[in-house]
Amino acid sequence: QVQLVESGGGLVQPGGALRLSCAASGFTFSTSYLSWYRQAPGKERVLVAGITGVGGLTNYADSVKGRFTISRDNGKNTVYLQMNSLKPEDTAVYYCNARPSRWYGPDNWGQGTQVTVSS
Repeated sequence: QVQLVESGGGLVQPGGALRLSCAASGFTFSTSYLSWYRQAPGKERVLVAGITGVGGLTNYADSVKGRFTISRDNGKNTVYLQMNSLKPEDTAVYYCNARPSRWYGPDNWGQGTQVTVSS
C-alpha cells in the first residue's frame, strides 16, 4: 500500500523559508518520479517541482524557479521541498505525488500540508 506523508507546513512571513518533507513507503522509491503540487483556494492543483528517480533531474514551475529546490534522499525514502523567499502567492495546500515516471502514472498522493505566507 502506497503511503505519502507530508510535513513541515505552517505560517511564515513574506521573505521567509520553509522545508517540506514527504516520507514514502509501499513502492519502489528510488526509481519513481516524485513531485510537489500545490492548490490555492478556488484554484486548480498545479505542479510546483519534480525530480526523476534516475539521475535526479529536476523541473520547476516558472513561478518558483530560483526560490524553491526539490531534492530526494533514497536512503530515507523522503523527498523535500526547500522554499525560500516565500511570497503571499505561495500560500496553498502542498501535496506530495509519486508516480512510476514523469510521463505516466498511476498517481499517488499525500494528504497535503498547509503553507500560509502572511505578515
